[in-house]
Amino acid sequence: MSAATGGDLKDERILQTSPLRKLLARPELGSVVGALAVLVFFALAADGFLRAASLSTVLYASSTIGIMAVPVALLMIGGEFDLSAGVLVTSSALISSMFSYQMTANTWVGVGVSLLVTLAIGAFNGFVLTRTRLPSFIVTLGTFLMLTGMNLGFTKLVDGTVSTKTIADMEGFPSARAVFASTLTLGGVDVRVTVLWWFALVALGSWILLRTRAGNWIFAVGGNQDAARAVGVPVARTKIALYMGVAFGAWISGQHLLFSFDAVQSGEGVGNELIYIIAAVIGGCLITGGYGSAVGSAVGALLFGMTSKGIVFAEWNPDWFKFFLGAMLLLATLLNAWVRKRAEATT
Repeated sequence: MSAATGGDLKDERILQTSPLRKLLARPELGSVVGALAVLVFFALAADGFLRAASLSTVLYASSTIGIMAVPVALLMIGGEFDLSAGVLVTSSALISSMFSYQMTANTWVGVGVSLLVTLAIGAFNGFVLTRTRLPSFIVTLGTFLMLTGMNLGFTKLVDGTVSTKTIADMEGFPSARAVFASTLTLGGVDVRVTVLWWFALVALGSWILLRTRAGNWIFAVGGNQDAARAVGVPVARTKIALYMGVAFGAWISGQHLLFSFDAVQSGEGVGNELIYIIAAVIGGCLITGGYGSAVGSAVGALLFGMTSKGIVFAEWNPDWFKFFLGAMLLLATLLNAWVRKRAEATT
């Protein structure tokens, strides 16, 4: 090859990528398009949907899902599921409440104990998964059933009923409520503190995925864990950390549940794990792992919030909500698949 010819060729590793190609490669593109369509739809169908107070309500509904959707999305990118995530939220709240009440301790002590126990449950999921190599569906389904029974059994054993005693008059409750369940006024609009927790987790999740070695490990493990292990990726440690991340999100959500209502029903949370997974899938995460983003999970949660509250603002029968949620899941999945094919075709 002549020098002239060699000079005309460019190393494919340094070829500049067009803005369109970069846009098509983003996992959350399909969900963003869907979110804009839902926003326009309810803006036309529901009077007052675009009012500041209404959007604040939508953001709050989205944040209660989004706090869990972020770590669930990272776990799915790593190629795994957690079917115990919904009841783990309730477990976190129950542990905090019952420990504080029974030990007559400052509520912050209960919050701290809850954090340790919840993280331990997440680590247990990851440890059993990596040591037994059973499918995450089986491992976390077992944890789901155990936690469901423990939530009810321990609550009735300790408190004699299916709900915890109120801890609203205990020391530390006001400050804990301020951290986990307060309402802030920003620009004349009331914003729940869970929205700030949600945004912080999205930022943290995005930073981990895109700016750290751990993020590379997560994508590698989700794409092909055997190949990842062959090149030195700590597969077991990565998966345990991802399950502990889900547990951390469950702890935040559980404390919000507790300090919003003072008491907790032991049967809550069942079925919510599917909503978290749906938000992640709508946001662009693949069921097979190795693809997705934290921002996409946030958009998926926002779609959930807009739909659930948009139906109310439009004064439609709320019985149809699950139908719209299922339709959004199918349409978003198809749109994401089409976007990925377009992105691959342009490379």
